[in-house]
Amino acid sequence: MSHNQNVEQRAAGPAEAERARVHKRTLAVVILSQVLGGAGLAAGIAVGALLAQEMLGSDALSGLPTGLFTLGSALAAYLVGRSTQRFGRRLGLAYGFIAGGLGALGVVIAAVIDSVPLLFVALFVYGSGTATNLQARYAGTDLAPAHRRGFGASMAMVATTIGAVAGPNLIDPLGGFADSIGVPTLAGPFILAAVAYSAAGMVLFLFLRPDPYLLARSIADETTEVGGTVSAAASVPKAGIGAYVGATVMVLTQVVMIMIMTMTPIQMRAHNYEMAAVGLVIGLHVGSMWLPSLFTGILVDKLGRAPMVVASGVTLLIASLLAALAPGDSLFLLILALVLLGVGWNFGLVSGTALVVDATVPQNRPKTQGAIDVFVQLAGASGAILSGVIMSATSYQLLAIGGGVLALVLIPVLLWARRKQSP
Repeated sequence: MSHNQNVEQRAAGPAEAERARVHKRTLAVVILSQVLGGAGLAAGIAVGALLAQEMLGSDALSGLPTGLFTLGSALAAYLVGRSTQRFGRRLGLAYGFIAGGLGALGVVIAAVIDSVPLLFVALFVYGSGTATNLQARYAGTDLAPAHRRGFGASMAMVATTIGAVAGPNLIDPLGGFADSIGVPTLAGPFILAAVAYSAAGMVLFLFLRPDPYLLARSIADETTEVGGTVSAAASVPKAGIGAYVGATVMVLTQVVMIMIMTMTPIQMRAHNYEMAAVGLVIGLHVGSMWLPSLFTGILVDKLGRAPMVVASGVTLLIASLLAALAPGDSLFLLILALVLLGVGWNFGLVSGTALVVDATVPQNRPKTQGAIDVFVQLAGASGAILSGVIMSATSYQLLAIGGGVLALVLIPVLLWARRKQSP
């Protein structure tokens, strides 16, 4: 067991009892917020590219919406991480979701008045909800014992499934509702996103008490003082090599997933699929991103971080090849490819999250987590923007194959880490 983990586990019995009680309450509140957050998250994924295609009249720029709200996610991840380090999880997560709700409302207004500049700004702000949705998984690990960190992260993620699956499958009724009030059809899901993100922020602001991060940091500080074996200079060490490995895993899986996911609705529309079919495919994909968390956390804790990273790379490779080889009229194979794409991303995110938490302590954890999520989101933004350019210049098939090749880089990353950690 690492020194960081030993320091965290020396708390007294009463402190551990309080820790367990607050951890249970924290998971309940985070789960409720993630159900709402999932619905907000799904809007941009399902129709963002199609809305841009309609307003811009260009396939080459159809990856721009995902790129913009992913760039917004990067800034939000940095701000939420810094805010958490100083004020705790509650305020950072609450304000992040509310900002995402305001961004979604801005997208609706931009669609109504047909303003492309406002659309770009609003999508950037909307990205705050995406970043906050991801950052919330860390709240599930703040008070979790070392051997249950994968479970803590996954439970915070799995609740997203409900809203994330429902959101894309409400495209048709939301489009009808939007039409009835004079809003463009494709902006309908963003009406749901505005309400859902704002509600998630309010749930966290009102009920995430006591703050899980502030309590975890307090326990760690008291343990260090009581133990008396850790010097003041070493009380806040730098993150271990596991944080770099975890960051790399999350960056690579994010890029592969976003590149293929962003262009799939465009590929489907090119083959004359109805919006209901697009909503089904993206809904199942988003569900597969979050639902496996029911089991992924347990597997990460039981089998280990490294085997699950390998599983992520292999699953993403299979998904990419299926997407590339599926005939244009085969809805079943496209669904299978996008489901496996979501599962591979889930494996990478949960195992990467656990690696980062293992390699940090409460005193440096939020700052490190926020910085890593910035890189994850920037990588995703680059992948989203380039995906439209690559597909326009080549094909969806070559884009998917490129994603599969990139996923295999996860394996040499693990081998490098193992050599660095060897005595």
